[in-house]
Amino acid sequence: MNPNLNLYHIFHTVAKYGNISAAANQLFISQPAISKSISRLEQNLGVTLFIRSSRGVSLTPEGEILQKQIDNAFASIRQGEELLRKAGELGMGHLSIGVSTTLCRYVLLPCLRAFIHQNPHIRISVSCQSSNQTIKSLENGEIDIGLIGESAKAGKLLFDPLREIQDIFVTTKTYLENLKKRMQFEHTGTHESIYSHATLLLLDKDNLSRQYVDRYLSREMIGNDRLIEVTTMDLLIEFARIDMGVACVISDFVKEDLESGKLIRLKSPVAIPRRKIGFAYSKTVRNNRAAADFLEFVRS
Repeated sequence: MNPNLNLYHIFHTVAKYGNISAAANQLFISQPAISKSISRLEQNLGVTLFIRSSRGVSLTPEGEILQKQIDNAFASIRQGEELLRKAGELGMGHLSIGVSTTLCRYVLLPCLRAFIHQNPHIRISVSCQSSNQTIKSLENGEIDIGLIGESAKAGKLLFDPLREIQDIFVTTKTYLENLKKRMQFEHTGTHESIYSHATLLLLDKDNLSRQYVDRYLSREMIGNDRLIEVTTMDLLIEFARIDMGVACVISDFVKEDLESGKLIRLKSPVAIPRRKIGFAYSKTVRNNRAAADFLEFVRS
């Protein structure tokens, strides 16, 4: 306890009981120690707080003023303690998460649905933004947790892998048939040339997934200047569905389209290496009980 606050606590107890001996019993300290503390407080304030008599002590007018304010102060402290106790019982708190629109829809929402069911009193805010922006927000302390693809850009942030994902190329049967007709007309027919002649549907260059795919395309020497770049994977999928080109998407997110035949998966010259997605956070996240509880929830 702060030394000055301790003096006020002793003063408050003596004023309450009107007797130094009774206050000493209540506080489990000696009478001389109480008398010394009261004298010290009076000296600090430059006023006399108690009138001492054989029957005990009574407050001076200055002491009554101080006692009234201390009553209010300690009442506020007790109220704060009670609110904290109730918040702890209810599991209240606030959790802020940064995530891309795509990962939010396909990965985060199922996690949140189960977590909220178990923790209905935690207030959750979600910032839909690029993974690069999420990393910056984490580094600046603007959010508690980020759902991102594993990246060297995360620097000193901690990373809990959630699952692996696979990037694949998809299109429609109609688009592929028409592309092959054009390739025959242009006297090109090798399977590998599909990627050189197709319109590639990719995320914009600021996206971590796009940067990962770009490294793959460069490594496999797959070049193409027929590009349509969009900001979300949902748009890539929609564009692919209406025969606009060959989209690079995450396989889990088009599972139903592949099973129904709306989209078909193209064979790649070399499969794009699988990568991990997970929750990134700073070491200070343990100071936020709601964030720590969420991480423990997804780990289990």
